[in-house]
Amino acid sequence: MTIEEERRAARALVSQADSVGRDSGREPLRAVLQWLTRGRLGRRQGPYISPDLGTPWQDTPSHRRGWRWRAVYLEGEPVFEVDYVVCSRCCLGWVEQPATHEPFQRLGLAAAGLTRLRVENPGLSWHTLGGHLVYAVPFWNAIGTGVPGSYQQRELCPHVVRE
Repeated sequence: MTIEEERRAARALVSQADSVGRDSGREPLRAVLQWLTRGRLGRRQGPYISPDLGTPWQDTPSHRRGWRWRAVYLEGEPVFEVDYVVCSRCCLGWVEQPATHEPFQRLGLAAAGLTRLRVENPGLSWHTLGGHLVYAVPFWNAIGTGVPGSYQQRELCPHVVRE
């Protein structure tokens, strides 16, 4: 893709941020088998693989237990992705490891993705777990302006599963 094509594609993806395909990750038959055998059968071998959801923006189970993964795909490859978890009891949300592939940086994909998470989960204060890398501080300062919690570092609450 040329630079102009990448920019056009990014603008199109940003405009579609409110149309998110979702996969719960639940497997009722596997859960029943585990329950019936008291965990002896039905355990997953390897990571969960989400089905093709048919939308550029997708919300699927993360590799972190209890977390979700929000990503936007272009031609079958993720160009922006972030892990997140919310605790409705504490009115807190956390995002971790946002990543935008280099040709698509500074084109609004991260802002659109994080904004959509806040819209879908209103009334939360948003944070990160780790410290912000030096080169990422301007990103977090810009993206956190006017956001409750400002994506400042905060430990998980006791209601969120810890790995």
